[in-house]
Amino acid sequence: MAAKNKTAETEVDVQDFINAYVENDQKKADSFRLIELLSRISGFEPKMWGPSIIGFGSYHYKYESGHEGDAPVLGFSPRKAEFSLYVYSDTEESKQLLGSLGKFKMGKACIYVKKLSDINTDILEKLCLASINYVNEHHSCSCHQKK
Repeated sequence: MAAKNKTAETEVDVQDFINAYVENDQKKADSFRLIELLSRISGFEPKMWGPSIIGFGSYHYKYESGHEGDAPVLGFSPRKAEFSLYVYSDTEESKQLLGSLGKFKMGKACIYVKKLSDINTDILEKLCLASINYVNEHHSCSCHQKK
């Protein structure tokens, strides 16, 4: 029996989630601003994925291992310490854009920022568009590609 993905789309209301989960007023304002930005960039309304990820759009992936599932095309989570932005695909274009993004930390496929004012939102938009193009072309996040 295949394992069920923990990060699946839910029926939880995004606004209710932010109002209940995010305590800091600046983080709450940044969350709503990210929703505006990512909705405009992606063309999709926000949906909750799992308990704390706000996702935009979705795609179906299947790995060579046979594991498959659905994931948001773009997303973020307003975690306590910082935002986790799921907007990055590991492409040459995206690597170059990171140099102009601002103050952030990088995970494997996740960008961590303390507050939205720490980054250049025009560059964020370009990163999002590059990621959308990557997902549309490969039907996968670059984080799962073999190096």
